[in-house]
Formats: sequence, structure tokens, C-alpha cells
Amino acid sequence: MPLAATLQQLEALGNEAVRKHNTKYGCGKKQYGVKHGDIRALAKKTKGDEELVKALWKTGNADAQLLAVLWTKPQALTAKELERRVKTVAFAHVADWLYSYVVSKHAGSEALRAGWMDSDDRWLARAGWQLTAGRVARAPEGLELAGLLDRIEQEMGAAPSEVQWTMNAVLANIGIHAPKLRKRAIAIGETLGIYRDYPVSKGCTSPFAPIWIEAMVKRQT
Repeated sequence: MPLAATLQQLEALGNEAVRKHNTKYGCGKKQYGVKHGDIRALAKKTKGDEELVKALWKTGNADAQLLAVLWTKPQALTAKELERRVKTVAFAHVADWLYSYVVSKHAGSEALRAGWMDSDDRWLARAGWQLTAGRVARAPEGLELAGLLDRIEQEMGAAPSEVQWTMNAVLANIGIHAPKLRKRAIAIGETLGIYRDYPVSKGCTSPFAPIWIEAMVKRQT
């Protein structure tokens, strides 16, 4: 489908309640407010080639970027293209889809992870810490977990909100998966206090690291 026709379809699916929700969580004006389920349905119903994916991404529209993510073939991107894609994210929800469907599946992401963690770019840093959270949970060998806690203790409080979210995931995963460091991870979370009062729906686990850690550990026993 040509770009204009695709954008028209997305615009027709726009929803005011979704736009308000997105705006509340940091999305700018470049959005139609399409429900995620409708974006998934559109991605399955139609096909987008590589050129359309690139064009959708360049619009900077959050819904267009979400659709582009679903049509992206991770291994078709070079490491430079992957990094450029991460840096030009429009919205945190887009960053999370990009991580789940593209970044985490890209063969070169591990080689980029540490450098991204140190980046001044908030979206690269967010992705780097998100990759690290995945490593802690699934393959922590080779990671210096105590050193990661040092960094979180020193840096998380002043980090951009987008980066705090994934640094917090590393903190929680260390507490969950590294019993010897659990008390320290909980103590860091208590001291920083980030997400202590974060609103959560009934039945959902708080992102506040001490609560998150204790809830997941209980499930393991």
C-alpha cells in the first residue's frame, strides 16, 4: 500500500480516548490514537514492504511507527539502521514494541547494548538498559550485577523518565534472579523511592522495585 493510503486507514481508526491516554503518558501531537489491537489487525490484513516501513517510520507519527514495527524484519536492518531506528522513536509505547519485536531479536543487539547504556540519547539508553534487564533475567553470565546496582544507585535518580523505567527493570530483575543481591536491590529501591506511588490496576503488580521483587519471589516458591 502507498504511504498516503496507509495513513488514511490509521487516521480512520483513531480514537479520542486513546489519544488522551497516549498524551497522558508522553505522546506528542503526532498520533491518531489507534487501539493497539486495531494496529495489529491492520498489520495482518495488509502487507508493507521495506520502503513503506521506512516511510511510515519517518513520519514520526506514533501509530505509523507502531505499524512499521510489526512489518519490520529485524535481520533486514544493519546495526546502524537499528540504532537510527531506536534514536528516532516517537513515544515510549513505540520504544517497547520496537524492543519486543525488533531490537531483542536482532543478531547485533548484544554488541550494541553496553554502548547504548552509556549514551546521552534517552532512547538508546532506554533500549540498552532494557536489553540488560533481559540479560539479567535469561542469561546473566558475564554481567557484573553488583556493578549494575552501583550504577543504578548513582544514576537512576537523575536519569530521564524514559530511562528510569528500564533501569528499574534491571534493578527488579537483579533482586528477583540474584538472591545474594536481593536485599541490596530492595534497599536501593526503597531509598530511591521511584514508582513508590505508581497507580496500578487491581490484580497488577506495582513497578516499585521492592514490591515487584517480593511479588515475583513469592511466585517462585
